[in-house]
Amino acid sequence: MKLTDVINYDLIQFDFSAEDKKEALDKLTTMLVDEKVIENKDNFLNALLAREAQSTTGVGENVAIPHAKSADFDKAMIIYAKSNDGVEWESFDGQPAKHIFMICAPDGGADEHLKALASLSQALMDPEVKSGLEAETTKEDVEKIFADFVAKTQPEKEEVTAPSGEKPYIIAVTACPTGIAHTFMAAEKIKETAKAMGLDVKVETNGQIGIENKLTKEDIERAAGIIIAADKKVEVARFDGRPTIMTKVADGINKPQELIQTILDGKAPIYKHDGAADSQETDAEGESLGRKIYKHLMEGVSNMLPFVVAGGILIALSFIWGINSFNPEDPTYNKYAEVLFYLGKISFSMMLPILAGFIGRSLADRPGFVVGMVGGILADPSILGLKSDILAYTPSGFLGALVAGFLAGGIIKVLKMATSWMPRSLDGIKPIFLFPILGSLIMGIAMIYVINAPMAAVMTGLQDFLTGLNGSGKFILGFVVAAMMAIDMGGPINKASYVTGTALLTAAGTAGSDVMAAVMIGGMVPPLAIAISATINKNIWPKAQRSGALVNYVMGLAFITEGAIPFAASNPLRVIPPLFLSSGVAGALSMTFGAVSKAPHGGIFAIAVGAVSNPIMYLLALVLGSVLGAILLIVSLNLGKKVEK
Repeated sequence: MKLTDVINYDLIQFDFSAEDKKEALDKLTTMLVDEKVIENKDNFLNALLAREAQSTTGVGENVAIPHAKSADFDKAMIIYAKSNDGVEWESFDGQPAKHIFMICAPDGGADEHLKALASLSQALMDPEVKSGLEAETTKEDVEKIFADFVAKTQPEKEEVTAPSGEKPYIIAVTACPTGIAHTFMAAEKIKETAKAMGLDVKVETNGQIGIENKLTKEDIERAAGIIIAADKKVEVARFDGRPTIMTKVADGINKPQELIQTILDGKAPIYKHDGAADSQETDAEGESLGRKIYKHLMEGVSNMLPFVVAGGILIALSFIWGINSFNPEDPTYNKYAEVLFYLGKISFSMMLPILAGFIGRSLADRPGFVVGMVGGILADPSILGLKSDILAYTPSGFLGALVAGFLAGGIIKVLKMATSWMPRSLDGIKPIFLFPILGSLIMGIAMIYVINAPMAAVMTGLQDFLTGLNGSGKFILGFVVAAMMAIDMGGPINKASYVTGTALLTAAGTAGSDVMAAVMIGGMVPPLAIAISATINKNIWPKAQRSGALVNYVMGLAFITEGAIPFAASNPLRVIPPLFLSSGVAGALSMTFGAVSKAPHGGIFAIAVGAVSNPIMYLLALVLGSVLGAILLIVSLNLGKKVEK
């Protein structure tokens, strides 16, 4: 399939205008609905915005290539919009986007589609295409520009011939998170620049199609140096001992000459692979320390949560036969309940090792994972039934595992520096022999004799403080943790509240946690409030969002807060405050009513199987919070419309 087959010339937008990229994407997706290309814009718009959140699709030189995949499309298409004044797109070079190519890709699209989309990136690097787009005024002009480009380039094959030996040989790897646009833009720019500098060049692309033009061992050995312009993990072990520049994909687009010249000047650092992993992921330039810590923490939390949810729900299901039906000595004993309870307990017990292990892995690859797992287990040795006088300490639980994860990364980094003097011939045994053994030993000593006691004291103090709260104290606590669930709905604040709830639930065991109950109800209210508001007054939401609003009945009852995101994103100043307040009220009522949850997830299903105590009052709190949220949304959005008029 050719590039000309996927550009929709009938939907080209001339004299396009928008204040910023969010408004531009909203206008373009609304146009797709109006033209009956898709039925509802929400899914695709959210996918586009999520892609922009990873990194801007403004590739510079007045070009933006927003792109995403969605089940709304049966086949790939490209929508072109030309803006005379330009749209602020947070582009790499700071210039507004005058040429916007929105790529609409189907889920599971064929490779032919993706190759056609990739060729768009190559076309936009062509000087004739760029100058032609500046001058065109009709859709026929645009069609001819791309038809001429395809006619000129289609017969050509990617040059994969061996270097001549007479010119310096540069090789590169490019990759971006979605692998559709930036990957090929960077590849084309590096090739174009290298050839202009009189060099031989070969670029491997790690795109949505897969790895293309893969670098061979001979390529690597002959190359003067390697450029890795990537925002996702790529294979790097093969470049061990070679001059290698590792940078973000944006630099491949905007600074190719600078990168190539660094290699030619002999200033590229020699890459030393320690054998710990076969992949690399670059950090964004200028990323703050807090952001880096958050990313490592979220790596642990995101891998931990499936274990927590699976364990919590299985344990909750065992309560169907009675709260103690898993116990053979209880009159309500049921063997199926016992199986469910212990399967759940096994899954739940993996929470701390997985948390610490994946934080360690994020910081120091596989050796960090091993050492982090050891630290996570030592945060509560009882999870494996370990008994010893040495281990007779108060478990430090979640906080101890958290510290262990970051400590694991630090231990491995120190060991790498401490063994840097060793011969390179021993590099292969470090990550599988020296680092795990020494790291586990150091972690064990640190956890047993240094970390557990103070972390356990902090955890115990927190539990005692929460237990001692009553009256207004509980009301305020419930309001805060529940309201946090509705601020960014899946973001850092939401995750902080949820992790706090699961940590306290883990510490409380089968007794359950009132904080967990408040956290869960705080996450259920936003989608329910949106659904109820659309039922009472459907006109407060745009027509394209109404059907999605009603789906939030299911999302809210299932404790899937993310269902509210499209509605909050469409008008955050009018939507988020009502959701924040109503979730807080529901959480405060939950705490006041004394509701306790024994499950970290499940929503209405956890309530139905008896995993939430005082279910009638808990449901009352949920209804009151949701109805309050709906009323506040109706008032807020209607006031907003009056102000706009």
